[in-house]
Amino acid sequence: MASLVLTDSSQLTFDNQQLALELYTTSALANYATEAAQPDILIHRPESQRETQQALGIAVKPTTEPGRVYLPQELLDMCSNIEILRYGEISLLPHELIDMCPDIEVRRDKQGLEQVVTEPWLQVLLNQAGLEPQQTDPTHINRPPPNWSVIVEALKGLCNLVFNCRSAQAICARSYAGKALVNRLRDPGLPYDVRLFDLKLLFIITALCPQTRPQLREEHHALTYLTESLDLVLRDEEASSHTTLTDAQACLSCEVLKVLFNLMVRPGEAGPLDEEEEAHCQRLVSILHDLLLCQTQSPHMLDQLQTHTVNLLVTIPGNCLDALTPPVHKSSFGPLETPAHLECEGKDMQAIAVMLSFLERRLQLSDKDTNTQHENLSPILSVLCEGVRSQRCIRKFLRARVLPPLKQEEVTTRPEEGVTLRAHLCQLLTTPQTHVRDLASDLLFVLCKENVWRMVKYTGYGNAAGFLANRGLLLGNSAPSSCHYSSDSEDSDTEEYRQLRDRINPVTGCLEPLRADPTAHMTEEQKEYEAIQLVNMMDKLARGGVLQPCRVGEDGRPEPVEHVSQLLEELPRQQVKPATSRHE
Repeated sequence: MASLVLTDSSQLTFDNQQLALELYTTSALANYATEAAQPDILIHRPESQRETQQALGIAVKPTTEPGRVYLPQELLDMCSNIEILRYGEISLLPHELIDMCPDIEVRRDKQGLEQVVTEPWLQVLLNQAGLEPQQTDPTHINRPPPNWSVIVEALKGLCNLVFNCRSAQAICARSYAGKALVNRLRDPGLPYDVRLFDLKLLFIITALCPQTRPQLREEHHALTYLTESLDLVLRDEEASSHTTLTDAQACLSCEVLKVLFNLMVRPGEAGPLDEEEEAHCQRLVSILHDLLLCQTQSPHMLDQLQTHTVNLLVTIPGNCLDALTPPVHKSSFGPLETPAHLECEGKDMQAIAVMLSFLERRLQLSDKDTNTQHENLSPILSVLCEGVRSQRCIRKFLRARVLPPLKQEEVTTRPEEGVTLRAHLCQLLTTPQTHVRDLASDLLFVLCKENVWRMVKYTGYGNAAGFLANRGLLLGNSAPSSCHYSSDSEDSDTEEYRQLRDRINPVTGCLEPLRADPTAHMTEEQKEYEAIQLVNMMDKLARGGVLQPCRVGEDGRPEPVEHVSQLLEELPRQQVKPATSRHE
């Protein structure tokens, strides 16, 4: 594939505008045409350019019109794209050249890019992309129909430039580009490729230029138009005979979700929503509910769609999540009836079940690569934590699936062993990824109705100790909570668990085999001697700085002691007790 490279080394004139043009060497053009390798750039001297033209058998011929030059057709036939490099400054690209070359590519070479990109230079691509202030353009009415292929290629170039160049970001941030992109979203007849790259460019601008978000959100009503775009995709899917989204529809939805995330995330602005914002969030969550229930043609696009849906749900306050659990459908007409196993307190829990399945897949990915835990698990854990705190039906539904009543097979192994959701979440209680650890702890604690002994029962004291210490709950006291928990017996112990409860080690959380008492054959004097030996060894380790003995303070958190003998003073008060039915 050949390429026409624009630089500042040789001057040609198009409509009295200076355009820099550089030709590759013969061998480089041949290599590039056969896609063998991308050639090195030749920095031309005038004589080398003439040699190249002679070798190719082409020449740039002036026209009879003064100040105007046409490129030879032989060269244009070889050039399938225009590649704008880091050299030179271009104030205008001729329409003839762009119309003949279907692709505009911007090399992703950041070296020297900041010195090249200027506002007039970038204005070329903005105009070619159709992102111009039409209301102030007197020639707009008389313009020919848009050339969509040129617009798409110009948008690709803008995406690359804005992504790689801070100057381009600053220019787009203070220009009308964002407004023009939002306005064009209102056109239902916009070609798919144009809409797709409009959204990609809008995502890059809102991600890298946060100062544009308030204006797009409040003045240009971007949230409304983007939400309508999602709704339009769903209506198209419902109107068709297909039961799944095409990959193109799913890809477009993902781009909309990414832009919505940028506009809705407000770090440091965690205040209550006004009435209009709350209504918008409710409507958006209703659409996200429908997206979660959609299927796609490929598993990859389904995962992408669910990923970006969950990411956007992170920005939604808990009091707006009730649209995720609409009333169940019982009628045989209209929407499909809700399966009985996905009902809870008269609510449809299908979307919650999808998110739970999504969590399981993310947990499996994190098992393979723990370095991705934060990226894979933080969003879905955040959404579920917010959901279980704000919606009783979500809390009850998840508790039945994550922390079901314990039976003999569950207590014969440690809580963190196995492939169940409970086992995976218990493993996260000791992960070095602190944010993930806190989210997993919080989710389990709320599912345990913020009851310390129930938490110990399901996770083991060893796994939960760090969380309880941070919260000041090592003494088993209750923490202040904004949730109102019922006193029902939905998670009462099974008969199997009651029979085994006294043999369960509360520290490990699993059944201990019966063992003989190692002190049974000792006299009282021997027991006292062994105890003193143990204290002396601990004291030696403490004085050597190997360990720091501590006890649980009045605030429920560990506090250091000066001597190990102090541990004996409050030993009865600080014994870890197994969870019993009265603690449930």
